[in-house]
Amino acid sequence: MRRFFILLKNEMKLSIRDMNMIIFALLMPLAILVILGIIYGAKSAYDGAPYTFMEQSFGAACAVSMCAGGLMGLPLVVSDYRERKILKRFRVTPVSPALLLGAELTVYILYCAASLATLGITAALFWKVRIYGSVWAFLGSWLITMLSTLSIGMLVGGLAKNSRQAGVIASVLYFPMLIFSGTTLPVEVMPRMMQKAVSLFPLTQGITLMKNAFLGISAGNVLLPAAVMTGVMILCTGVAIRFFQWE
Repeated sequence: MRRFFILLKNEMKLSIRDMNMIIFALLMPLAILVILGIIYGAKSAYDGAPYTFMEQSFGAACAVSMCAGGLMGLPLVVSDYRERKILKRFRVTPVSPALLLGAELTVYILYCAASLATLGITAALFWKVRIYGSVWAFLGSWLITMLSTLSIGMLVGGLAKNSRQAGVIASVLYFPMLIFSGTTLPVEVMPRMMQKAVSLFPLTQGITLMKNAFLGISAGNVLLPAAVMTGVMILCTGVAIRFFQWE
């Protein structure tokens, strides 16, 4: 555990100095939330809705930091270390693939948690956003969505040969999920065929789960999105560790 915390401390310092995740995982979700607040304020999600548009969109805002960390930050950092031969040096130390990926994963979990806290405080203070469902159900849905998204980044970072290849794969995953999974454009306003297509994204299932938990909506198909995201998390994590490339 001592090796893990030393590695985590060093990786966290390097990440903060880089500033990319400060901007994209903390400030970008907050900016989106503020823009939505300025536009919609305390307006209802639709005519007669018992909750506001802001409350309906809170889970989607939380997913922005997951996209930034899991689909862009994590894979690019690990692949960059591989390209610069840093992983080759790690290989002759007691650092295992699981330890290295675990430390990187924890860095982005901390970013997502900080984003969640920042969004929650801001939304509650300025737009009186409140949770209608169970706090624990929402946190559980947030956790499983975050871990499944970050696991995809671990898979890309663990296998990509260099940062260029990782960047291409990350972009192919990041932008469609950011735009079409419900983080920026609500799924409800999409055409029926598009809704069916984007439902294949694990993040879409996660945002739906978070929204239902936050609003206290009883959804009979909770097990399906939970099972999909758990399966993605187990599969991606296992493959990333098993086939991890040091160089």
